[in-house]
Amino acid sequence: MKISSKLLYFVLFGFSLLAPFILYPIFLMKILCFSLFAAAFNLLLGYTGLLSFGHAAFLGGAGYICGYFIRDLGFPPEVGLFAGTFFAAILGFVMGSLAIRRQGIYFAMITMALAQMLYFIFLQAKFTGGEDGMQGIPRGVFLGVIDLNNDLNMYFVFLFFTVLAMLLIARVVSSPFGKVLFAIKENEPRAISLGYEVNRFKLLAFVLSGTLAGLAGSLQALMMGFETLSDAHWSMSGLVILMTLVGGVGTLIGPVVGAVVITVLEHKVGDIGLSIFNLTNIEWFRTLGESVTIVTGLIFVICVMLFRKGIVGEILAKIK
Repeated sequence: MKISSKLLYFVLFGFSLLAPFILYPIFLMKILCFSLFAAAFNLLLGYTGLLSFGHAAFLGGAGYICGYFIRDLGFPPEVGLFAGTFFAAILGFVMGSLAIRRQGIYFAMITMALAQMLYFIFLQAKFTGGEDGMQGIPRGVFLGVIDLNNDLNMYFVFLFFTVLAMLLIARVVSSPFGKVLFAIKENEPRAISLGYEVNRFKLLAFVLSGTLAGLAGSLQALMMGFETLSDAHWSMSGLVILMTLVGGVGTLIGPVVGAVVITVLEHKVGDIGLSIFNLTNIEWFRTLGESVTIVTGLIFVICVMLFRKGIVGEILAKIK
């Protein structure tokens, strides 16, 4: 890691510490959630070369389990977070064991099919609340000391886990294990010829990616106080793919940038479009403001056409 990169991460961390005193903490925590979710997904796609369409299962599934342990079983938040994350790890092992038997589009379709199966289980299960979602998840007191009902306290706990997870991802990527994953992505037959058990490395990467995605889902459920089916739907898997591609596949900071861009667009495009409509009375701007998916789709097309390496990827390529 170059000195400039370390300085950039230090500046970002410093801004993260000051941000909740300037911006709305709930909005910032949503950005942190998707940043962690996208970074976890990027570990699989960007460094292992595996495209999963089933990562929503980890986000939504962990959120439901976390909420169930806290709300229905009465456990403290730290136990709920552990339970949701552990569930995602087990789910990652099961899904990964089945999916890694195939490659390419077949791998992606298997992960999507398994995730949709889990989606319909959550739809029918009583404890999830079905289409109404799981409501009334209490934040409680973290470790018996930190009152999470205070948004600032919740933000800093969220930030702690996010930074810890990002450091773990950085360590994995720079380790010999990460180098093997990169070798598998670049030339799997050659990695096999060198004696590596490719499927074992793929499975470990899948489990680790799913576990970190589950941590993001658990934190989000605790922060929001509810969990809905939309987090477990396949469209959420598509959204995290979009975030990763926009930010930059195979870069540490890229998924974070992509998550920030897409999350801000989802929240602000509607307001901007309606404001321009009120000034110009042009119907097109109101339509644009009411349909965020049009804008995000347009951003995706522009990135694919002009920034194929993503925002961060293109910047790094020009610096080099």
